[in-house]
Amino acid sequence: MDTTSAIVALGALAQTTRLETFRLLVRHEPNGIAAGELARLIEVPQNTMSAHLATLSRAGLITSERQSRSIIYRADLNGLRELSLFLLKDCCGGSTELCAPLIAELTPCCVPEANLS
Repeated sequence: MDTTSAIVALGALAQTTRLETFRLLVRHEPNGIAAGELARLIEVPQNTMSAHLATLSRAGLITSERQSRSIIYRADLNGLRELSLFLLKDCCGGSTELCAPLIAELTPCCVPEANLS
């Protein structure tokens, strides 16, 4: 990710409704949420939600897919990964002991469950 793309992504998230929408979509991965349901859950008019979704999409943070009459939105986890790596790439000047607490705090949410079969 380059600086310009990071600024666009961070700018897209620098608004309450868009940030709440993005976080909601991240929580609902991989299924996604229909546009109308997003508007209902965030409590904004559908046309307003459409504008916010377009901004997040242009920023590379969400994707959409038509399913019958609905458009399902999903967080673009690759875009989130690229933004996170851009922000953390030079973390602590390479001092792993300084970055370790940050990485440890992020890890529990992303560790796949062990297959017990």
